[in-house]
Amino acid sequence: MATSGFAAENIVSEHGEKAPNVVYKGKLENQRRIAVKRFNKSAWPDARQFLEEARSVGQLRNHRLANLLGCCSEGDERLLVAEFMPNDTLAKHLFHWETQPMKWAMRLRVALYLAQALEYCTSKGRALYHDLNAYRIVFDDDGDPRLSCFGMMKNSRDGKSYSTNLAFTPPEYLRTGRVTPESVMYSFGTLLLDLLSGKHIPPSHALDLIRDRNIQMLTDSCLEGQFSNDDGTELVRLATRCLQYEPRERPNPKSLVAALIPVQKETEIPSHVLMGMPQSGATLPLSPLGEACLRMDLTAIHEILEKLGYKDDEGATTELSFQMWTNQMQETLNSKKKGDVAFRHKDFRAAIECYTQFIDVGTMVSPTVFARRSLCYLMSDMPQEALNDAVQAQVISPIWHIASYLQAVALSALGRENESEVTLKEGSVLEEKKNKTA
Repeated sequence: MATSGFAAENIVSEHGEKAPNVVYKGKLENQRRIAVKRFNKSAWPDARQFLEEARSVGQLRNHRLANLLGCCSEGDERLLVAEFMPNDTLAKHLFHWETQPMKWAMRLRVALYLAQALEYCTSKGRALYHDLNAYRIVFDDDGDPRLSCFGMMKNSRDGKSYSTNLAFTPPEYLRTGRVTPESVMYSFGTLLLDLLSGKHIPPSHALDLIRDRNIQMLTDSCLEGQFSNDDGTELVRLATRCLQYEPRERPNPKSLVAALIPVQKETEIPSHVLMGMPQSGATLPLSPLGEACLRMDLTAIHEILEKLGYKDDEGATTELSFQMWTNQMQETLNSKKKGDVAFRHKDFRAAIECYTQFIDVGTMVSPTVFARRSLCYLMSDMPQEALNDAVQAQVISPIWHIASYLQAVALSALGRENESEVTLKEGSVLEEKKNKTA
């Protein structure tokens, strides 16, 4: 099993096995590292509700999130599977650092990236985040902070889920027991205080210090000389707005992002350098397809996909049941054939149209069709659509290297170079494994 049967040595969450919901690290067959959250048996009595919530959260995809990859609901077991972030939590780096305290420039970056994560979630209709705190922010291979997707899954539909000390809880939650989008902004304010002070200070105490203009007492002594009074004042002002007693007086994520962009420092320095982390991993030698993806050579990728045809679909396409052998089925296959002809002749617009007809009918599922349409979108300068299709190809065929390679190309086209590099490595690992077993 991915987590070695939920072995205690694979626990990565705070408080170990004593926590009500435990997070384990693990590995999939394709060597991809994952984080698995195992819920307390009483947390989700309704399996259908759990799956609905997980599907909704699973549709979110953003480089500021530790994204949800899947879930499992069997008997009493409720599991969530997410991308694994190997470089610890904000709490560890801020409160329990060993080699160096977090630099001011990095603290500002954490605040911005977190605000961007919340802005993205809000834009996708997921404005609620439960128990937002320094343990919910995790650091990826490149040292970039990401928001864990686990906090988007509440244990029940009434929104009751704050496990932190009541001193840090939004005042309206104490009155109503409900989390609102404004409550999330309050928690963001407490995180700004954490970043400023390097300690977990109760908001009421921090606000007293701010009112008395005693900001010196609030700021982390490790930051001496790293920022000007204006910088500190701006963050204090933002924290104060987030911690307003009246929920309607708090800012929204979009205005947080707008306020945090101008105060960023040392933006040209990668996060792993600011954090003093080694950069990850040795690289495998790349195949011709891997090389073409690294170079963003779409013509070479097209030639390779055309030559490969549908060989990799064996076992991945769905079986056709008796009632599917209809005129509609014939039309579906015809639209795929027309798409293949257009693809061969590099008429990418026509190929997109025909493959879309095939996909929309939904009676057959082909990872190759998604891969081909993904490349057509790349050729048509539509990288987000290309990424969506490459992800869909991987959902159908999880250990297919071509799906990872195309995701890498699409991510690079979207300017998400760090993620592209990681996904390209994943593709090359999968391709090497496939070649060994061939």
